[in-house]
Amino acid sequence: MRRVRYRVAMSLDGYIAGPHGEIDWIVPDPTVNFSEVYAGFDTALLGRRTYELTRQPGAPPWPQGWRIYVFSGTLTPADHPAVTVVAPPPGPLVQALRLESGRDIWLFGGGQLFSTLLADRVVDDVEVAVMPVLLGEGVPLLPKPPRGRLRLVQAATTPSGIVNIHYQIDYQAG
Repeated sequence: MRRVRYRVAMSLDGYIAGPHGEIDWIVPDPTVNFSEVYAGFDTALLGRRTYELTRQPGAPPWPQGWRIYVFSGTLTPADHPAVTVVAPPPGPLVQALRLESGRDIWLFGGGQLFSTLLADRVVDDVEVAVMPVLLGEGVPLLPKPPRGRLRLVQAATTPSGIVNIHYQIDYQAG
């Protein structure tokens, strides 16, 4: 079964975006090999607000061949032909995607979509790059954190001060 992996940058105080959705606080890290990261995925899941950020000038394009799903109750699919716009709830579609053959699925964002999919028990891994930054306010990693257990897979630091933490979700122990 394909794994759904939430890969996200977070400030030390728990925010994945600033109060206006800004991500300019993310510390660049030249040690990250994005080609290597992208090689593990062929599908991305995004909420509407995260999708809108990826459409801003200067945002990098998605890798060729990826399937991009945007979960939104307000976007019109015909206005966004490069992606698949899906009305909520996301859980049933994500479960079906997990059963297909292919590489892992990147839950790209945001916090509300993560919270919903976590409640639906379809997220397998949480991979957080903790930035050496305090924002004080913004979009939280989890708007309504459920109680649950995680199993540490790996933790590492980078020369730029980023702490990368990878956990697997243990739904049985929750």
